[in-house]
Amino acid sequence: MDLPLIYHPDYSFPFAAPHRFPMDKFVRLHDHLRARTLLHDSNLHSPDCCSRELLALAHAPDYVARFHDNALDATALRRMGLPWSEALVTRTTRAVGGSLLTAELALRHGLACHLAGGTHHAHRDFASGFCIFNDLAIISLSLLASERVERVMIIDCDVHQGDGTATILADVDAAITVSLHCENNFPARKAASDWDIPLPRGLDDQGYLHTLQQTLDYLLPLYQPDLVLYDAGVDVHWQDALGHLQLTDQGIADRDRLVIDSCLGRDIPVCAVIGGGYDNDRDALARRHGILHHSAAQIWQQRGLG
Repeated sequence: MDLPLIYHPDYSFPFAAPHRFPMDKFVRLHDHLRARTLLHDSNLHSPDCCSRELLALAHAPDYVARFHDNALDATALRRMGLPWSEALVTRTTRAVGGSLLTAELALRHGLACHLAGGTHHAHRDFASGFCIFNDLAIISLSLLASERVERVMIIDCDVHQGDGTATILADVDAAITVSLHCENNFPARKAASDWDIPLPRGLDDQGYLHTLQQTLDYLLPLYQPDLVLYDAGVDVHWQDALGHLQLTDQGIADRDRLVIDSCLGRDIPVCAVIGGGYDNDRDALARRHGILHHSAAQIWQQRGLG
């Protein structure tokens, strides 16, 4: 079998333009991976929508209900950064379901990749930074509650700090939050992850990979998690509109291989989500996100997984 990939057409829907959030990048990523034959019917997995009960593991039930019922006030909508619609509700809950399915497949096969996910700015009772429900926190709390894992680690390599993940999981000792992010970037007020690795603006491939290698070599043996949730945001790219780091395509590929190989070499399964990425050239952005899936597929074949 080939690397499990998770996607649903609901991920992209007709969206108000112009808008900073690239809602069409998900279908463009799907089409890119299809064209490169990395994605095909036999390795495509389609998720269900996440239930309100599972969402409430990480989020206040009142907030979950207000989002579903179009009852968010103007302040909450402004903080969310996205116009509410029924399609947004379906897309949001389907994508969280996709991240949950990715984690299940990763536990079963050792590695699985989502074509969405990484909504790490969502807090317990409010949306932020285009993130409505925090899939990383929901996966963690769901798997811990069901005793599928005893310890989970989030390795967040999005250029922005995973502040919502950090706050939701702050008192959950079995969920370790690790955030490598540009120090001078959104959010202005940082939360406290278990491990924050702030990076200076302008950091290049060499500096980034050195820091990441040290982080992985120290933390993976220290905690020995049963699963790693890897947020592979490409907003670290030098051409990203919101990033301020200087990674190249090759640097992102090396980063993805470093994280995945470091985990699999220690028999730790990896559930990978795509995280953030912003570029007016949406096809270029889709190809940039696809670096994760290409890197993961190469490792899948090299290690004979499945």
